[in-house]
Amino acid sequence: MSEQDRDRELAAIAERYARREEGAVLDRYSLLRPEVWQMLQERQRAMLKLLARRPGRLADWQLSEVGCGVGGNLLEMLRLGFTPEHLSGIELLPQRFDEARGRLPATCRLHLGDASQAPIAAASQDLVLQFTVFSSILSDAVQQSVADAMWRWLKPGGAVLWYDFTVNNPRNPDVRGVPMARVRSLFPGARISHQRLTLAPPLARLVCRLHPVCYTLFNSLPVLRTHVLACIEKPL
Repeated sequence: MSEQDRDRELAAIAERYARREEGAVLDRYSLLRPEVWQMLQERQRAMLKLLARRPGRLADWQLSEVGCGVGGNLLEMLRLGFTPEHLSGIELLPQRFDEARGRLPATCRLHLGDASQAPIAAASQDLVLQFTVFSSILSDAVQQSVADAMWRWLKPGGAVLWYDFTVNNPRNPDVRGVPMARVRSLFPGARISHQRLTLAPPLARLVCRLHPVCYTLFNSLPVLRTHVLACIEKPL
């Protein structure tokens, strides 16, 4: 992939995010909405179980997030017990980067720009996060370059924590699902475990209008879950 092709896709990603934010319903992602807090708590429970099985102490781990947005996931890591100076975030969009810088402790390292070029040392990270970033990258080559960087950053025995959706959204051409076959091709040397999570968001919004308990009822059917949480481990 040429540098020109990479820059073109990065600019397109920024444009797609701008369109998404312009057309977004302002309160659609509010934590006060019953479908949103249930999706979040479901993912938190699953992630905590994964972290609890890993050796060592959270306070000692180095963690980087690709596509840290305004810093919400990194703030969650701080609440869990990670050390601020051990956290790094990479964000492509300047406005989101500025918001994250204002929310996070000054000792959290933040990098603006292309994640594949971020100044993170090889074999320095215990964990790398990516939550719904790869589904917004429509170029296979850019996906692979970011995945290669994430893999390079990991220590032996480290892991990528991956949360993203696996199916296409026919109403949104700016995203595409990332099925597990694609995840395996991005990280061919990894040991991967995964679980399906998250009731399809349009369905979740619909059924929660009836009653919040409907989320749990419909989410009990795996076929209606659209996302996966995967642990992508680098062998020792």
